[in-house]
Amino acid sequence: MAHTIFISYRRDDTEGEAGRLFDDLTRALGDDAVFMDVSGIDPGTDFRKAIDDNVGGCGVLLAMIGPTWATITGADGQRRLDDSNDYVRLEIASALRRNIPVIPVLVHDAKMPHHDQLPDNLQDLAYRNSVEITHARWNSDVQLLIKALTSYVHSSKSTETEPVHATVPVQLPPPHAAADVTAPVPGKSNMPWIAALAVAVVAIAAIGFVVVRGHGDNSVKAANPLDGKWSNPSATERGSIAELDISGQGNQVAIHAWELCHPGNCDLGAQTATFDGEKAKATWSLLNDANGQEKGRVATLTISREADKLNVLIENTYAQHGGNTHQFQFVPAK
Repeated sequence: MAHTIFISYRRDDTEGEAGRLFDDLTRALGDDAVFMDVSGIDPGTDFRKAIDDNVGGCGVLLAMIGPTWATITGADGQRRLDDSNDYVRLEIASALRRNIPVIPVLVHDAKMPHHDQLPDNLQDLAYRNSVEITHARWNSDVQLLIKALTSYVHSSKSTETEPVHATVPVQLPPPHAAADVTAPVPGKSNMPWIAALAVAVVAIAAIGFVVVRGHGDNSVKAANPLDGKWSNPSATERGSIAELDISGQGNQVAIHAWELCHPGNCDLGAQTATFDGEKAKATWSLLNDANGQEKGRVATLTISREADKLNVLIENTYAQHGGNTHQFQFVPAK
């Protein structure tokens, strides 16, 4: 079965957002409706034809665009979009050539690239209406996108959300009183006994419901120990990570970061990460350094909890030179 929605993205630019959007769309529209990664290309197969075939089977392509989408470079220093064999370029060009609807999805305050920034076979992308998905309004923004996509795909009965009901057998008393049970005294009301029985039945059903939910519904998850707003008291140099806002449940967390700027801290946006029980790791691809110079900076944060503090390892790499590593302890923000 062909996938109706094809998500095109760069791992170094929008991997976290693409994965989160894929999960939301498959929950709403079904596993068969969404395709995200070109995979399973056999050795010896022309990957250009494989990509073209995958895109050709879709009804709409979502082009995930972050701040570095148009400028990110490869190991050779060449801008990836200028490489005619770049996967993202091949995916979007294939859709445009086939007149498949292409919807640019902007994240992290990214702007639509100007047509002068695009190679010839992608210049039509600059004139496509875009949608924006923000961290603060993620759920509502995605709902609007899903509504727009319903003209391309419809949810099946299996993807519709239905209420969860507990099916717990309740052992009722026998139809006749046992011999050793004292019969009700004539003239006295049976209501206290009936009320007690009703309470017991409700309690048993409630316990059963909790058991069923605990084993069959993953929506009930424990709070993550990294949650909260945190500040770095050792952040003194411009460009240092100064604030973190972490939220999530279970092993999925969203990490929002700010770096030290003046007069106010600079918002780096949010990334999603997986918490393995000890630490979470997330990466930000940043166009500029703290002084506004283009450095192709990539900042990777590894975060763990120690008592009432966070241990944060920050690894910076730059396209034009090496990198550096810093270790900080963050404290609860006041």
